[in-house]
Amino acid sequence: MLPRGLYGRAALILLVPIVTLQLVVSVVFIQRHFEDVTRQMSRAIVLELAYLVRLVEEAPDRATAEAAAREIAAPLALSVALKADIPTGESRLFYDLSGKTVRATMQEGLPQFRGIDLATNMRQVRVGLETAFGPMEVGFDRRRVSASNPHQLLVLMVVTGILMTLIAYLFLRNQLRPITRLAAAADAFGKGRTMPYKPSGATEVRAAGRAFLDMRARIERQIEQRTLMLSGVSHDLRTPLTRLKLELSMAEETPETQAMQRDLGDMERMIDTFLDFARADALDDPEPCDPAEILARVAGRARAAGGAVELADPPTGERAMLRPLAVERALQNLVNNALRHGTRAALGMTISPGRVVYTVEDDGPGIPEDRREQAVQPFQRLDAARSQDKGGGVGLGLAIASDIARGHGGALRLGQSARLGGLKAELVLAR
Repeated sequence: MLPRGLYGRAALILLVPIVTLQLVVSVVFIQRHFEDVTRQMSRAIVLELAYLVRLVEEAPDRATAEAAAREIAAPLALSVALKADIPTGESRLFYDLSGKTVRATMQEGLPQFRGIDLATNMRQVRVGLETAFGPMEVGFDRRRVSASNPHQLLVLMVVTGILMTLIAYLFLRNQLRPITRLAAAADAFGKGRTMPYKPSGATEVRAAGRAFLDMRARIERQIEQRTLMLSGVSHDLRTPLTRLKLELSMAEETPETQAMQRDLGDMERMIDTFLDFARADALDDPEPCDPAEILARVAGRARAAGGAVELADPPTGERAMLRPLAVERALQNLVNNALRHGTRAALGMTISPGRVVYTVEDDGPGIPEDRREQAVQPFQRLDAARSQDKGGGVGLGLAIASDIARGHGGALRLGQSARLGGLKAELVLAR
């Protein structure tokens, strides 16, 4: 039920005390204070009406009574009429709270009271009284029994509350803006982009911003060191491998030398895989691109290599901020993994306003659910669960795809393919 955004929650924290204060003041002060004022003013008019009724009842006849009533009513600003059609009961609008106090005070102080009309004309009060010469109606100005200040106070409270809320919101927005910029910088870094950010705002926000910059710098140094280490090791291993390949090519060809050449080929592929893993975070920079074109290139390359690849019609004409070479490398690893452990692969893609989802399915044995989390870890080979008919890898294909997905603010999800029966890999990328 609460707002999800920081602005919404801050506005709620700001508005709840103001609205609560206005309600408490309205109920406690206006209702009680002005109710007492209305009661005091009504008692004053009750005394005048009681005196008027006594004069009427002391008259010898109806004409004298009516003349005496009109004579005394003029100085008191009252209108008097002896007639049968007088107000009976209570007639007032539902929001006229002070009218209820007026009626109760007159009923308490005037035994001759028969009714009151406060609804026909909000500026006038008509009171019905029973006298010895018949019903009598008395009218007077409503301001004589009700204070006019409550409405002015309410308007003043509302206007002041709106003005102070606006000022507080502008101040609060300036305080929340640094937090929004920090969240945007952290979100961009989680998607593999480095956004310029300078700590600002309150002391606590500045401290959090500096901590974020330090953390980002440490992560970037660790990524750079890992890349340099793996690249250096893999590069240094190429020199002795090249010498061994040269020596074997000059030696007499025997079954033993052929086996050694195959081993050297496997080692060379492993080194290439290590380099791919090391360069997964540094292939290219994010740029607007068509996700469907990336998927089509991967499918075409796999078909050119002799793989049985099915490609569903992906949505075209969409643009997303991706690192195309990195995404292509991740999809290529997933397709190679599918064709290595199965006979055919099916590719697909769905796109939404917030993400791009690539799917790669195969008809292989799949991966048990309890080992899928382990499968995306580097250097993990699940040979017992996967077929080795087409050779094994070094356990980095899924890890590279997972790293690239995390670099795009997404994830690599593994499941069971309902269509082909094997593994279903979903590469989820944030747009």
